[in-house]
Amino acid sequence: MARPQCDPMLTARFTAPAVPKTLVHRPELLRRLTAGVQGPLTLINGPAGSGKTVLTAHWAAAGGRAARPPVWLTVEPDDAPGVFWAYVLEALHRGGVELPAAVGRPTRAEGVTQSFLVRLAAGLADSGSARPVVLVLDQFDTAQPPAMTEGLDFVLRHAAGGLRIVLTSRTDSLLPLHRYRAAGEIAEIRHADLRFTHADAEALLAEHRLDISPAGIRLLVHRTEGWAAGVRLCALAMQRSPDPEAFVRQFAADRTTIADYLLKEVLDAQPPATQDLLLRVSVTDRVHPDLADALTGRDDAARTLAGLARDNAFLEQVDASAWYRLHPLFAEVLRAHLRQRHPGLEQQLHGRAARWLAGTGRLDEAVVQAAAAGDWPFAAGRLVDALAIGRLFTGLGAEQLNRAFAPLPADAPGAAPALVGAAARLAVQDLPGYEEAVRRADSHLGPGSGAAARLSRAFLGVLAGRATGDPAATERAAADAERLLGELPAPLVAAHPELRALLLAALGAVRLGAGRLDGARRALTAAVDACAEPATESGTEQYPLCDALGSLALAELLRGRLRQAAEHARASLVVAEQSALPPERRSGTGHLVLAGVAVEQNDLPGARAHLDLATATTAAGPRPEPAAAVQAAVIGARIAVAEGNNEAALAVLARLRPGGTAWTAGPPSAWAADALAVAESAAHLARGDTEAALRVLDTAPSGRPEHALARARTLLAAGHTESAARELADLPEDDGLAAPVRVGARLLGAEIAAAGGRTGEAQRKLAEAVDLARPGELRQPFAESGPWVRRNLREVTRPAPRHHGTAEGPTGPDGPPPVVEALSARETEVLRQAARMLSTEEIAAELYVSANTVKTHLKSIYRKLCVTRRSDAVHRAQDLGLL
Repeated sequence: MARPQCDPMLTARFTAPAVPKTLVHRPELLRRLTAGVQGPLTLINGPAGSGKTVLTAHWAAAGGRAARPPVWLTVEPDDAPGVFWAYVLEALHRGGVELPAAVGRPTRAEGVTQSFLVRLAAGLADSGSARPVVLVLDQFDTAQPPAMTEGLDFVLRHAAGGLRIVLTSRTDSLLPLHRYRAAGEIAEIRHADLRFTHADAEALLAEHRLDISPAGIRLLVHRTEGWAAGVRLCALAMQRSPDPEAFVRQFAADRTTIADYLLKEVLDAQPPATQDLLLRVSVTDRVHPDLADALTGRDDAARTLAGLARDNAFLEQVDASAWYRLHPLFAEVLRAHLRQRHPGLEQQLHGRAARWLAGTGRLDEAVVQAAAAGDWPFAAGRLVDALAIGRLFTGLGAEQLNRAFAPLPADAPGAAPALVGAAARLAVQDLPGYEEAVRRADSHLGPGSGAAARLSRAFLGVLAGRATGDPAATERAAADAERLLGELPAPLVAAHPELRALLLAALGAVRLGAGRLDGARRALTAAVDACAEPATESGTEQYPLCDALGSLALAELLRGRLRQAAEHARASLVVAEQSALPPERRSGTGHLVLAGVAVEQNDLPGARAHLDLATATTAAGPRPEPAAAVQAAVIGARIAVAEGNNEAALAVLARLRPGGTAWTAGPPSAWAADALAVAESAAHLARGDTEAALRVLDTAPSGRPEHALARARTLLAAGHTESAARELADLPEDDGLAAPVRVGARLLGAEIAAAGGRTGEAQRKLAEAVDLARPGELRQPFAESGPWVRRNLREVTRPAPRHHGTAEGPTGPDGPPPVVEALSARETEVLRQAARMLSTEEIAAELYVSANTVKTHLKSIYRKLCVTRRSDAVHRAQDLGLL
């Protein structure tokens, strides 16, 4: 058959493209295609190279799983309506579809008559009544004339179910898609569905015989955003690379076949004015029509950007807002092309973007653009004047800001560039670089400098004091910062809660490292409260909140307040997870504190697990604080001693001694030195070397109660009972002692009393120790106190005789009320989990039940134990010997 005007038919247009040998099988999309052709219209829509045609060809090669194999037609953009319908008729004929002769043929390239469309629809209705015809129209885009689209819609709607159409398209067809959607007569596979997943990319690389690590595959999917052609082109390039894994990390889109593909398939397909707009807006991560107009000097950006997004030209609308973003690879290629076409223009465009963004209040983006333009006074000045220098240390944009200021020259004039340069060096713990930059800043600053600049300097002083462990310098800088905050406008200060939060968190951490627990707790509590201000879009409060909660948890652990310590530690871990803090910003303090709590409760497997997690997190995250490092060593040593490995305990502690592998420059604080000495003395004592234990304690004299208790325990073990009693008598009143120290002192006092023949006093002190230990579930002090305590403890904790007529428990007039009904096995298990201080949700997860089921069990437990609170239920069950 011939076209109208006698042009020959192109046979290739009736044949589906061959399925690639390196095909990624996508069963879910194939299933959706098969389900879609049960209705009249299926639309597969995505940008160039997204895999539309490959998917459809794969489906068609299997016969489309339909009663009749699908009919294929590739549509050309210059097809006139008459030519298009002539090709449709030929495709149907080659597909074995018999139409009545009365349907006829198009006679004019320019169009067809309505009568022809009516006859065709009627013919399809008759021939497809038993077996509907599935017609694939590949590359059916908006470039087609409206008359063609209107005719197709007419035939589809009037074929009485005899015709099913599958359209592949880069753009939304001019078909009235809203009508089909409203009637539920359309199946759509969009760009988001076509994107390669991690599994798809892994399968494709395996087809190319490439062995890439999971991290490398994730990076490839991230950089290409799942764009099928991009992944495939990278796979081909990786086959030619001597180091495929390194290629993924280092490839530049503008120097690969990806650039050729995008330039020819996307950029060159646009008119010159649109090409110019795309090149200019590529300098920004996202673009607003008004910003695009500022970059082009025209006023047509709104219409052009909307059209590009609609046409899937590698530009998409951001969350249904007025903003758009380019595909990162396309943007990279465009920027390289911009430099080639217009040398020197890129820097000017960055400068224009910086001022437009600053004028609309988008500080981070304006600063990044100004830095890219090399306008350091503007970039740094904006950051300092807005009190936003803290954003180099926290927030979703911290990494981008630090990367933007990495090229900041050391000799950039002015105080603001020097301050920002100092902050950038401090953010990466480059203390020599920080000192050099801050000296330059000080040379520019004076009494007449603005309060914002002087506050930034004080702020950096606090953070530097934390990094160097200098309490005096930190306190001075913190006092300056607090005074300067009062001089600045309250709304400006309120807009940056991260500034006060970072200041207080740093101050609290320094006080904690110096062993000033009460002062640390006050500062850290205030830091947590500062983070409770309304959350900002940049997420700047999340890192200081996680940091402050972790340090507060450690302070509470050192104060012996285990429940509060565990609560703050878990909260810190939750914040880190919910805010998706990157590994390099996470602290291991939360897990460290939970390890310390588990040690005190004699849960050695739990303590070891949390300590391992803390160590792993610290390896990937920031350098541990001195207090955390010391506590990690102490906890590790206590676990080793409890496991009978005293030499391992001493080795753990030795790493923090001067010259050890974990030693940091500068002497440890008095608190840290004593904490290590107490732990080391316990290890020596566990192996029976009382002389070494005393020697270690005497080399680090301290007024800490923990030191006095350790010395008293060692003296008693050495047979110096009277000296031990005098040492114990010097301990301060109970209210000033941490719970583990109070319990340890009672246990040691009981042993001393027993050694002196005062059995009643010994039993009384043991009972007091049990009562003091119960609220925090302290068990380790008993385990560490030696065999005498363990032998005699059984007499103290033995439950009273059971009373006849009740399930369990004493019924004396002064005792707790009886248990009205025995606990079920499941209730006992719930109570055991509650004793571990787990939340309702955590108990539910442990037992694989719902939270409501746990609440129901708890209510029943309260009723049976005659209590109203969870803690009382646990204590009552312990009294009755149920736990």
